[in-house]
Amino acid sequence: MIPYAAGVIVPLALTLLVRNAKKDKKRGVVVEDVGGEPGHTVRNHRFKEPVSSHWEDISTLPELFDISCKNHSERFFLGTRRLIAREVETSDDGKVFEKLHLGEYEWKTFGETLEAVCSFASGLVKIGHKSEERVAIFADTREEWFIALQGCFRRNVTVVTIYSSLGEEALCHSLNETEVTTVICGNKELKKLMDISQQLETVKRVICMDDEFPSEASSTWTTTSLGDVQKLGRETPVDPNFPLSADVAVIMYTSGSTGLPKGVMMTHGNVLATVSAVMTIVPDLGKRDTYMAYLPLAHILELAAESVMATIGSAIGYGSPLTLTDTSNKIKKGTKGDVTALKPTIMTAVPAILDRVRDGVRKKVDAKGGVAKKLFDFAYARRLSAINGSWFGAWGLEKLLWDLLVFGKIRAVLGGRIRYLLSGGAPLSGDTQRFINICVGAPIGQGYGLTETCAGGTFSEFDDTSVGRVGAPLPCSFVKLIDWPEGGYLTSDQPMPRGEIVIGGSNITLGYFKNEEKTKEVYKVDEKGMRWFYTGDIGQFHPDGCLEIIDRKKDIVKLQHGEYVSLGKVEAALSISPYVENTMVHADPFYSYCVALVVAAQQTLEGWASKQGIEFTNFEELCAKEQAVKEVYASIVKAAKQSRLEKFEIPAKIKLLAAPWTPESGLVTAALKLKRDVIKKEFSEDLTKLYAS
Repeated sequence: MIPYAAGVIVPLALTLLVRNAKKDKKRGVVVEDVGGEPGHTVRNHRFKEPVSSHWEDISTLPELFDISCKNHSERFFLGTRRLIAREVETSDDGKVFEKLHLGEYEWKTFGETLEAVCSFASGLVKIGHKSEERVAIFADTREEWFIALQGCFRRNVTVVTIYSSLGEEALCHSLNETEVTTVICGNKELKKLMDISQQLETVKRVICMDDEFPSEASSTWTTTSLGDVQKLGRETPVDPNFPLSADVAVIMYTSGSTGLPKGVMMTHGNVLATVSAVMTIVPDLGKRDTYMAYLPLAHILELAAESVMATIGSAIGYGSPLTLTDTSNKIKKGTKGDVTALKPTIMTAVPAILDRVRDGVRKKVDAKGGVAKKLFDFAYARRLSAINGSWFGAWGLEKLLWDLLVFGKIRAVLGGRIRYLLSGGAPLSGDTQRFINICVGAPIGQGYGLTETCAGGTFSEFDDTSVGRVGAPLPCSFVKLIDWPEGGYLTSDQPMPRGEIVIGGSNITLGYFKNEEKTKEVYKVDEKGMRWFYTGDIGQFHPDGCLEIIDRKKDIVKLQHGEYVSLGKVEAALSISPYVENTMVHADPFYSYCVALVVAAQQTLEGWASKQGIEFTNFEELCAKEQAVKEVYASIVKAAKQSRLEKFEIPAKIKLLAAPWTPESGLVTAALKLKRDVIKKEFSEDLTKLYAS
């Protein structure tokens, strides 16, 4: 009995001491002497000035990669699973699915990877690509992607990164605008290129990551496999041509939220600053870690993460969202998913994937029912109580017991060895964060950054167990809040300063390629020479220096799966419907769809109701009737389709309102523009019900 009591009491006492220390910990510190627009500025508590490089004599990415490969030459670095079999399965309803049987990971060491990179860099020269010309990488995440990137860096060739899912118009725009002469892609992407070959103005060469590719491609461009380029480079090696810190490393095209995508110009110094900063966030990050790579390398979050892993000597195993777990869509039943085969210690995840893990676990628990469900619910409640600070939650030996009996099988879903998860790209709900903390047994670091800030901004520290916040500024950044009086957000607000988030530091990119007007609008350089990016997001700083995102200055919202919805664009489309007098579309980042409040056009709707023989005593009663809601909804869906809105842009649910919005009501301005914050507050209950129903 005494050992058991000690096992509970001692860890509890230590935890309480640590918890009290955390409560008073300053994670961000206010900076007084800052240039540029006045505001409330916070820095990382450990660094007085933004960090540019963690290493005294290194200022570019190829220099860093070169040294890392030589220091860790015998260690495993890049891993890929061998394809054993590809099968086709047909479901009962006749749908056909491709299923893959994948083998264990096969590895390249750091030394072998450096040889592959050097060979590719030399081969690139031999096939005629000049340093001043640009290369585009248009492919899914894989080891060849990383090798090609580093090979280009070694020759000071700027890389244009393009999402493999990008549509034809955006793809043409990205390649033509940057005047790309060489495209590196996979077999699947090569077929897309061939479909638009007549629209590509500058492409001369294509390098296919796969050994086999359509022969027709060679009649359009000089087409070579990546393996052949490396072979050519091995036979005729060329000396490296390392860039300067200020040289552009990457032109990264966004997914295009309001039209054609914009290319963000990142220097080697920008990316290096973020890599240097992130290395300070995860404790004991090093050779013993294994990283699961499956998010798009065309996204700065994944590119920065893999750059960090390469720097510290960690192994990177490649996979895909469709083969990630044992139950993923493309994995043959009874065979291993990527995480089971790799058993990673660190993963980067977007909230949508973590939500799927949570939902999948809950469905399995609910399906089992009975004692198993009761045991899970009890264990979860005990651990949640402890994480929330209760003296009577599951601590010490009891925690170990629940980990052994209940949560062990859940942890196996992600390989069983995860010790840290990095989440970014969209807001993570508090419920999912707590669920992963308890069931996977690993802390989640939430970050806030943008392509324009090279993913640098803020990041929550390892020991910060709070939810709903995105951490303190990274060491590479100063984060400033500036007043936005029109929206009612001021740095003088109590109890916390609020305002538009502006990020400054050596991670701030040069701007948008061939778009000087937009660059001048959101990038500023202060009198001290520091570069700042105006994010358009609204935040507030907590007393410990951690940031919370509370709103968006513009009416563009990123949904749970990463799609952008322009609220004004959707509202303009819906207004075509004869039943709509006014409307406000609302998008919650924690959901994959948007909803709308619709002020009904009284005369039109009453006319329809009379023809249908629908009885009502007043207009408010009519708006509450299910038949009226269905009729208006059908009309706005038709209007949305006429305006060619995407499926995710069309509101999934609506609330019909009878009372018009007038300047006198305070819901619109004198110019009849929506006062979004006022409307959201006025109809908060209705909006909550739309998402809850």
